[in-house]
Amino acid sequence: MTMVPDQPNELVLTESRTMRAQTAGRVDVLNKVKALALLPDGVHATTEIVANYFEVDIEAIKSLVKDNRVELSENGMRILVGEELRSFKDLCGIDSKARSLATYSRRTILNVGQLLRDSNVARQVRTYLLDVEEIATPVQRIEGVERAQLARERLTAMGVAKQFGLVNASYVEAMARTELARMNGEEPDIDPADMTITCDEYLDGRVSPADLGSARTRLGKTVAALYRARYDGKDPQKIKRPIHGVHRDVAVYTHRDIDLFDTAWTEVSKHYDVQDRFALGEAS
Repeated sequence: MTMVPDQPNELVLTESRTMRAQTAGRVDVLNKVKALALLPDGVHATTEIVANYFEVDIEAIKSLVKDNRVELSENGMRILVGEELRSFKDLCGIDSKARSLATYSRRTILNVGQLLRDSNVARQVRTYLLDVEEIATPVQRIEGVERAQLARERLTAMGVAKQFGLVNASYVEAMARTELARMNGEEPDIDPADMTITCDEYLDGRVSPADLGSARTRLGKTVAALYRARYDGKDPQKIKRPIHGVHRDVAVYTHRDIDLFDTAWTEVSKHYDVQDRFALGEAS
């Protein structure tokens, strides 16, 4: 591959941690430079995925991580081991006997792009970051402040709800991480167990489209009942989701309660012609 020489302004990012921090939230740049493939959870990547994105050898990423571990960790890189690793492998369908696994959020991947020298893709990311930083308008900055204020208000409300036991603590944790990330213009780095799931998402690929409405209703009622039994009568948290063109309140859970879905599905599935999710391409 023909390497593009470093441009003078690129050195601002590779050499200045302050400048990297100022542009660390612009994760949207990644997909604008090149399509970014992530693990099935849609949030994380492995070292191999990061190396493929930047079109470098995997050892180049490992070396960069070794030299910049503290900064990358502050930007979302995690080393999973033990039970957390096993749960993550199950969630993302990773078939590996490795005893540890480095995971990268979008923010971490962007941080790699800020630091990685011998990659044309990383250079494009840095150039795009600097261009975006220069053309940001006063209106865009005001909108960012307004989004941050709204996020703070939501965090306050969630804190009160958690204090009085009005919502599931794991749901609050996931949403709080999401809102904090939005305050900084970042992608949330969420524990896989705290990722949210709805009945529609659970059913995706399990039943035919014609049966989805009926199955959603049956599954929703059963899971909600199991949830109330587990959490002393508390109702599941609800969010607005578009259904047939209309925004409706939809119960949302986290993967900490995925066993409730599995238990409910054992009964509900008897009423339907269950689909082969893998034959359907895992509901792609």
